[in-house]
Amino acid sequence: MALHCQEFGGKNYEASMSHVDKFVKELLSSDAMKDYNRARVYLDENYKSQEHFTALGSFYFLHESLKNIYQFDFKAKKYKKVTGKEIYSDTLESTPMLEKEKFPQDYFPECKWSRKGFIRTRWCITDCAFDLVNIHLFHDASNLIAWETSPSVYSGIRHKALGYVLDRIIDQRFEKVSYFVFGDFNFRLDAKAVVETLCAKATMQTIRAADTNEVVKLIFRESDNDRKVMLQLEKKLFDYFNQDVFRDNNGTALLEFDRELSVFKDRLYELDISFPPSYPYSEDSSQGRQYMNTRCPAWCDRILMSHSAKELILKSENDEKIVIYDHIGPNVCMGDHKEKDAYEVRRFSVKPHCSQEGRQHTEICNPNSCIDKSSPECHIFRLLIVHYYASASGLCSRDASHTSLSCMFM
Repeated sequence: MALHCQEFGGKNYEASMSHVDKFVKELLSSDAMKDYNRARVYLDENYKSQEHFTALGSFYFLHESLKNIYQFDFKAKKYKKVTGKEIYSDTLESTPMLEKEKFPQDYFPECKWSRKGFIRTRWCITDCAFDLVNIHLFHDASNLIAWETSPSVYSGIRHKALGYVLDRIIDQRFEKVSYFVFGDFNFRLDAKAVVETLCAKATMQTIRAADTNEVVKLIFRESDNDRKVMLQLEKKLFDYFNQDVFRDNNGTALLEFDRELSVFKDRLYELDISFPPSYPYSEDSSQGRQYMNTRCPAWCDRILMSHSAKELILKSENDEKIVIYDHIGPNVCMGDHKEKDAYEVRRFSVKPHCSQEGRQHTEICNPNSCIDKSSPECHIFRLLIVHYYASASGLCSRDASHTSLSCMFM
């Protein structure tokens, strides 16, 4: 089971990071995790090093039924058998069992440091190797700037950063293997196209700052119907009068504006989306299905994979019918990225094996037909991404940890 976390320690990480160790220890010792007898936890807690700090956390729990699992040592360039439970934090740059990078400073908007980067680990199970990449890309700093062009300038920044990550994990330093990339991509809908569609028959009013003449607000009103306000747009305000458009039929009418991944269609694969936008949900505990009016709702959090990784879980198009790619907690408050952003993915059994050429294949099987479920030849895979605020006590708290968890059960 793999859990990928972003903004670990929370938005006020300097004050909250002290709770992280307690949270991790409680998680490792919890009764629910008793069947996971090996674990690796990697926490980037060194917030005093701005040039390296990403606030990423990667958790890997190995079930007792899996007998032989190996992790790659990037320094020694060889696999090592995983035994026991180990926690690594502070300076992860010196940890040979992973690669961690913060994006180059010139990638950051206005060259201002923020906690964006990736952590990569490599695993080998039943002779099949694959990478798990924890990622956090750049957000839209201003709705007004995002609205100016199609695609937005922020989309271009994310494109550059994701391309950087993909180039790094397939470069010539190490053998190429299948990979799964999951976390907070911050993908947004094409804001200009969305607004033009939602407000096609509206008139726009522009409000400027008196001292700078800078646009500070846009108001879209219906041409008739007493000029009812349809949308108000500010730097951190996206107030559309009818949120049902983002929830009806899981918001699938808006998927045509979800265009950022299309640039990478030759390199990345994603299962079909059939759940509503994962961000920005209300943090009011009584409003589990309500979006905040800060940003246009979007599918920020995703599970992506290389095309060879797709072959590990899907042998044919029919297999996709038994794979679950969904969010969790649709009616429960889980923070702005709702564990809804949770993509609970793939609940099925596979028999993985590799050909002599090293290419991975899978055979989908019925879990009930497996005689020996402890056999390494019959696993149940499940992948999931979740965003939530988790305090050390396990309760929801805005000031604790904004976390994306990706879980792969094997």
